Amino acid sequence: MTALATTLPLRNGAEIPTLGLGTSPLVGDESVRQVRTALEAGYRLIDTAENYHNEEAVGQAIRESGIDRSEIFITTKFNRRWHSVDGVRQAYEASLKRLGVDYIDLLLVHWPNPDQDRYVQAVQGLQAILNDGGLRAIGTSNFKPAHLQRVADETGIIPDANQIELNPYSTRTASQDYHSGHDIITESYSPLGASGAKLINDPVITGIATDRGKSPAQIVLHWHTQLGLVAIPRSSNPGRIAENIDIFDFELSQQEMSKISALDRGESEVTDSDVFGH
Repeated sequence: MTALATTLPLRNGAEIPTLGLGTSPLVGDESVRQVRTALEAGYRLIDTAENYHNEEAVGQAIRESGIDRSEIFITTKFNRRWHSVDGVRQAYEASLKRLGVDYIDLLLVHWPNPDQDRYVQAVQGLQAILNDGGLRAIGTSNFKPAHLQRVADETGIIPDANQIELNPYSTRTASQDYHSGHDIITESYSPLGASGAKLINDPVITGIATDRGKSPAQIVLHWHTQLGLVAIPRSSNPGRIAENIDIFDFELSQQEMSKISALDRGESEVTDSDVFGH
C-alpha cells in the first residue's frame, strides 16, 4: 500500500495532508466510488464544496470506508449567498448535515465575490464557528493578497489556508509570497493545469519524468509538495488516483525545481476572482 501523505501544521493547530483528492465534478455513485478508491489508496484529505453537489456522496464514502473519522481531513466550501456571520453558520450546519459528520476540519469561503462586498463578514463567521469548536481550521479560496490583507486589516483574522489555482504554468508567486509571510498554507487546485494535458506533456516535465522513472503527473505533484504547498488533484481513474499519491519516495534537485518553476506564464489563464464567483 502507498505510504500516507505527509502533513503540514496549520496556524490553529490542525495538521493537513500535503496531498488530497479534489472531488469535482463527480456526483452520486460515481463520487462515492472515487472517494472510496482514494481512501483505500491512502488519501486522508478529501476536498468538496457546496457547489460540487457531492457532499452527501463524500460523507457516504467516508462512512463506508471503515476508516475512523478522526483520520480523515474534510474540506468543504460555501457559496456567496452565505456571506454574513449568521449565513456562514447556516452554510456550516447544512454542510454538516449533507456530509453526515459532527464537525468539519476546514471550511472555506469559496470565492470572495467583491461585487457584493461581504467576504470580510464571511471570514468573521468562520472565526466564530472556530471559536465554538465546530471547525479545526478556517480558510479562503480564490482570495488575492489584497482580499486577505483587507480581512486582516479590518478584523485581525488570518486564515489557516487559501486555496488557489496554481501549477507550474501559473505559479502565483505573489500569492505564495504573501501566504508564506503571513503563516497561511497555500493549497493548489488544478495542480496539473486546468486541462492537465498541456502541462504533463511539456518537454521539461516529460524530460525530468524520464530521468526519474516517474510519470509526468508525479513530477508536477511532487514539485507542489516540495515547495510546501498542498496539492489536490482530481481524478476518477483508480490507477491515476493511486499514482498521484505515490510521490513521497524521491526528491527533486534544486535545478529540476527551478526548471519547472521557470515554466510560469503568469496569471493570464487563471480565473480572475475580482470578476468571477458564486
